[in-house]
Amino acid sequence: MTNIFPELLIPETLAAGPGPGNTDPRVLAAFSNAGLADHMQADVLRGMIECKMMLRAIWGTKNVYTYGVGGTGFSGLDCLLSAILPGDTVVAFTNGTFSGIDALTIRMKAATREELRANPMDPKPASVTVVTVPHGQSVTEEIVERVLAEKKPKWAFMAHWETGSGRINDLKGFSDACLRHGALGLIDAVSSLGVDDFSIDDYPGVVGWASCPQKGVLCLPLTYAPVSFSDRYIEEVRTSGCQTYVHHPILEARHWGIIDGKDAAAGAYHRTHSGYAVAAFHEALRINLQQGRAAKARDYAHHEQALRQAVTAMGCEVTSNMTSLVVLNLPKELAGREKELVQACRAKGFGIWPTLSEPVQVRIGILNQLSEAAITDIVGRFAVAMNDMGAGVNTEEITEGLRHHYKMTMAAE
Repeated sequence: MTNIFPELLIPETLAAGPGPGNTDPRVLAAFSNAGLADHMQADVLRGMIECKMMLRAIWGTKNVYTYGVGGTGFSGLDCLLSAILPGDTVVAFTNGTFSGIDALTIRMKAATREELRANPMDPKPASVTVVTVPHGQSVTEEIVERVLAEKKPKWAFMAHWETGSGRINDLKGFSDACLRHGALGLIDAVSSLGVDDFSIDDYPGVVGWASCPQKGVLCLPLTYAPVSFSDRYIEEVRTSGCQTYVHHPILEARHWGIIDGKDAAAGAYHRTHSGYAVAAFHEALRINLQQGRAAKARDYAHHEQALRQAVTAMGCEVTSNMTSLVVLNLPKELAGREKELVQACRAKGFGIWPTLSEPVQVRIGILNQLSEAAITDIVGRFAVAMNDMGAGVNTEEITEGLRHHYKMTMAAE
């Protein structure tokens, strides 16, 4: 007999980790209110064309090859890295879990057949140099310059913001070094797009960019991972090809009405897109543009500073410098209990995260939580969780400190 399980009911939670963040109700409404349209229906295709135009504004680019790859951030990154072929010389800079995964992807793509066969799950291709910056530190221009000057690779890779450690890496220094040494720069902007205020056309050493739908852009349910490619990147793919069909940078673009380097009147079939996902993605991009990149970036910095001060007052040490995420060490008396604290919080609908690599730290994010009330809620829940473990935090004092912070910053404005 087949088991019929009960209806799956997932309770409302506060997503206060590195991502995904809580989706705006407008995005969820756009998803659920879309008519049952096939993926080549006129309004779906029109929405995709408009998404492409809005994405250019959010990325700050004139790149024609700017669109969304169906799937998660990893889908966009796979598309970005697909131009790397076996034997290509690559330098990858890592300083956390996710740039480390990107580097593994690069090693898999650059490995020759023999190198891949020698260690299929963790290949060590001779053509790839992985530069590992210690956890809690940023990739600097000095580090990039030194290695690129020595190796002179075809490709160079770096994450802009690394959520594994909460560190911002030197984007301008990376771009400038790529230009000096003739490397084609690739950037993982999964954690910075929609949070930081930057225009990718200001970094000509970078030829390819990839982000995700679930962090700064805030478009769950599962939709599209934003990518943008310069003409130089597309020329490389046209010349050398890439070993994929689904995430092919040129073929994928055709469905978004980008054909032969120009905007076409309509797209051409490449994959089965979802009218629901297009509607949600369209609304998320509208929200981002209505908020404005500069204003949104200021809001993140403002509220991250409030959270940083509050957890510091609880005895925690903050080691991150991102504005959407605080990465911290617990007070000495709670050291070693990071995962226990995180699990206790998650059991109560408060979704914070540990780091996924050593050393284990606690990560508290504020994606789509840009208000005094939201930050006060996050701080209050975290203080209670710490006290449940015996921290002895004075919650009234912490709350009053938050009120004072917001009062003073409002007065300064």
